[in-house]
Order: sequence, then C-alpha cells, then structure tokens
Amino acid sequence: MLNQYHNSWSEISRNGSKSLVMWKSNDLIHWQDQKMLTLGTEDFGCLWAPDVIFNQKTNDYIVHWSSSYKCDNFKSKAIFYSRTKDFKSFGEPQILYKKDDSDVIDSAMYAEGDWYYLFVKSGNNPQSIILLRSKNITGPFERVKAFDRSMSKIEQGKYEAPTAVKVKDGRWALFLDYYGTGAEGQGYIPFIADTLESGNFIRSDKNFSFPYGYKHGTILKISDEEYSRLKAFHKLPSEY
Repeated sequence: MLNQYHNSWSEISRNGSKSLVMWKSNDLIHWQDQKMLTLGTEDFGCLWAPDVIFNQKTNDYIVHWSSSYKCDNFKSKAIFYSRTKDFKSFGEPQILYKKDDSDVIDSAMYAEGDWYYLFVKSGNNPQSIILLRSKNITGPFERVKAFDRSMSKIEQGKYEAPTAVKVKDGRWALFLDYYGTGAEGQGYIPFIADTLESGNFIRSDKNFSFPYGYKHGTILKISDEEYSRLKAFHKLPSEY
C-alpha cells in the first residue's frame, strides 16, 4: 500500500516488512515470480539491505541483513544472519554484528586469506562506513583501524551501501553509495586497496566510469557466456 508508513523512517523501522524478497533464474534473463522469505518475527521491526556469502567451510550460505529489534524498543538496528543450503529452508536468525553506540546497516562480507571482512554503515561514531574482520564467518568481529583512517578523509554522514569486488589485478575495488547531494550527483564513488587486510582504500574516481548513478547494489561475477547473453537481450518497451 502506497505511503502506508506515512513517510516515517521511525514507523518503517518498527512496523516494516518481516520478509526478504527472492527471485530465481537459470539464465539471468527469465525470472520466476518473486518469493517472500519470512525470516523475521514480531521481534523484528523491519528487514532490509540483504546480502549473501557462501561459506566453503560448512558448504552453506550466510544471508545477512539489517533489522531493528524489540529488545531495545526498535530504537537501533543491528546486522542479523540466517543459514541456508538450498534457499528453501533457513535457520533461526542470529546476531551477526551489533555496535553498542549506534545503528549499523548495509552489510557486505568478503573472504580474504583466513579472514572474513564485513563492511557496514555506522550511524554514529563515526557516521561513515566501517570495516570489521573475524576468522569465523559469524564473528565476533574486530575493527580494522587502518580503514577508519581511510574513511576519515571523506565527508561524514553522506555514504552508505558498501559493495566490493576483487578485480583482475588482484586488488580490491570498493564502491560507496554517495547520497549527499542532489539527484544528479548521487551514485557510486570508487576506492581501491591492494588487500582488505591493509584497510588502505584510496579514492580512485579516474579509474572508473559509470553510465548513470548506480546506487545501493551489489556485484555478481558472471561468465563470458552469461555476459554475451545479457548484452544481446533487449526487452520491448511494453515488457518493462
């Protein structure tokens, strides 16, 4: 229902969706009807910004997302996770990461060496993206201090939705969704680091270009065949 939350983030955080939405495709062209994954209960105020990582050690997936929760009267958000092997049955939601002095949302996790690295947006102290790491995919996590120094150079409270990818030369590209201006200036800002472990991400606008203001997405690695198929596919205007 349009505007059912009366344009109120507070109301969304308390009474938002208890489900995540999933689509399935065998070719990235044709998609099955959406499926609602009801992972939350009445103890959750909302579920949003999901992401997923495959755990090679246990041969299952960790689906993680941001939620407010009843135990603190829905005042703040933490990162929760659920395990699945088949995206049909899911384990009970558990806390992945909670920051004691602020909200955290927009989680993205990657493996490098023996460590798992977790990017999140912190609502305060700092109002920026932070990077955490753990040798266990579900934590506990510790802060990567060098990344804090990298992020101290950008405007606070204007970036969210981190997403990263390891590029061809072995370095890591991190894209942060910049929303601190009018619509025309919004979109991803790129940063590059030799390794996640270093935490030393350098802004690299000149190394990337985007056809328009991509926002709040993620990066999926695909084969050359899948790329060619997508590039050749065109919808009719009536199909949008």
